[in-house]
Amino acid sequence: MSDTINYFSTPAEVPTGTLVELFLDTVDKHGGHDAYNVTGGAARTYTYNQVRDEARRGAAALARSGLKRGDRAAILSENRVEWALADWSCLCAGVVDVPIYSTLPAYQVAYILEDSGAALVFVSDAEQLEKVREAASGLTREIQVVVFDASAAGDGAVSWDDFLARGDDATSDDFLAEARGAGPDDVATMIYTSGTTGTPKGVMLTHNNVASNIWASGQILAVAPGDVSISFLPLSHVLQRMVDYMFFAGGCTVTHGAIETVAADMKVLRPTVLVSVPRLYEKVYQSVMSATGVKGKLVGWAMGVGRRMALHREAKTAPSALLKLQYGLADRLVFSKIRAAVGGRLRFFVSGGAALAPEINRFFLGAGITILEGYGLSETSPVTNVNTFDDFRVGTVGKPVPGTEVRIADDGEILIRGPQVMKGYYGLDEMTQEVISEDGWFSTGDIGELSSDGYLKITDRKKDLIKTSGGKYIAPQLIENMLKKNAYVDQAVVIGEGRKFVSVLVVPAFERLTGWAGAAGLDASDGAALLGDARCQQLLHDEFFGELRDLARFETPKKIGLIAEAFSVEDGTLTPTQKVRRTAVNAKYADLIESFYRPESVEQTMFTP
Repeated sequence: MSDTINYFSTPAEVPTGTLVELFLDTVDKHGGHDAYNVTGGAARTYTYNQVRDEARRGAAALARSGLKRGDRAAILSENRVEWALADWSCLCAGVVDVPIYSTLPAYQVAYILEDSGAALVFVSDAEQLEKVREAASGLTREIQVVVFDASAAGDGAVSWDDFLARGDDATSDDFLAEARGAGPDDVATMIYTSGTTGTPKGVMLTHNNVASNIWASGQILAVAPGDVSISFLPLSHVLQRMVDYMFFAGGCTVTHGAIETVAADMKVLRPTVLVSVPRLYEKVYQSVMSATGVKGKLVGWAMGVGRRMALHREAKTAPSALLKLQYGLADRLVFSKIRAAVGGRLRFFVSGGAALAPEINRFFLGAGITILEGYGLSETSPVTNVNTFDDFRVGTVGKPVPGTEVRIADDGEILIRGPQVMKGYYGLDEMTQEVISEDGWFSTGDIGELSSDGYLKITDRKKDLIKTSGGKYIAPQLIENMLKKNAYVDQAVVIGEGRKFVSVLVVPAFERLTGWAGAAGLDASDGAALLGDARCQQLLHDEFFGELRDLARFETPKKIGLIAEAFSVEDGTLTPTQKVRRTAVNAKYADLIESFYRPESVEQTMFTP
């Protein structure tokens, strides 16, 4: 990025407030409108008034269960309406809620329950209840358990309905008086980081941290009654949580879902706004680009037309008459089908949590779908930067949101100052002081650049930078995103810390690869065996290195490991928010990686486990 600067801000008078004020004011405004939509066997809707009534009962039930203002209650559940209702109950009772990813194993659940001092835990079903029972056996205190699924209650676990019944006699006046006792600087929630680099830390976010971020983000990502969204990123993740608050405040109706079913859910629920991590966009891209034969040629032509149109939209320049004509045809034959696959009425996507490859963003932009890429961390509530319809630049995460300052340190690290910066890490004062300076600057751990007009570009994680044995620093995310735009690549992880050169592990896009294999007369029934075929390896070699041709020699991976099994949350190589755990990847494929650097492997480029 040329003409870079080291400081940029978006000045604004950001109001101070609490999530409780937001909740109560919103209910008064949208009372009879649908806040939540529940699908499936027990299909129903919750109006804003009904949500307030559930929060009244839930807040009183927490008090009758012995929890006082400032005590902690954990939520261990997949996304569902009870998650949101329990959250509002805690906020209105002054109880600090501690979300826990439902995918975490029992020992990690035990760590969070113990470290946070949670006195009560909400769980979704029998599976999560069993996990808590295993975790509770090692705790130093008793913990109350409330289970959302009534069928799993018993043996010390209270059902959600029975729990709420404890607060049936709470009056509205008492509820409002207690709820309004929340102060802007009170801790509202404690979110444990997903642990890509070490032991999870409890991020203490105050009411004003989150409320200010809702206000600032809402100035850019406006929603209104009539908007529809699907809440499918884990609510334990601060991005989906904050966005759901923002949608609630705007009158948007939210249906809770899961990343595994979102592709099907979009076709049925037809959302107008949606937030996701790049993995969803990568999957849609790979699905479209997996087309072969005549259809594949048509898609390839349409993508070229769409990319040229996307560049005009970015530059805000007028396309030629010929390009308009070509685009109209491409839209009718290809792009309209892509838009239909995401529901057909989407106004915009928001992308966060990790870097989105620019080519994939342009793919969507060319198809008439806007992805507003943003940036933030758990410690910043989370949004610090986001692209907007007016200020939009692919390959960046946009300008700072109102009231936020961004500075680039001498070593390239991104520093943030604003009302969204956390109170600190729970019980870790020294670590808090390490990342928040006396004058309020938070050290993100990410490396980036600021353009002269204030657009922030993330280049990598500070701790993810790979230093070869020759002393060269290499940004793995850049290489990974270059590979991900290739139709034959599903996932990619660059490795090579302390080695002579970097290498890369690649999970191929098997839908596209097996299509090619069938046309080439190869047996595609066994993915692992296919990756060992010399013709397949030559194809992938040419495809991969074609994408990497512009890298410097020292940056270019010398060895490629072909992996048949996708990195996943279940095997520990991905966090619940789809970020790669590089340490886990290195450990799982240690033997394969070691083979890259043996003397006898000098002439070999492609490897399989």
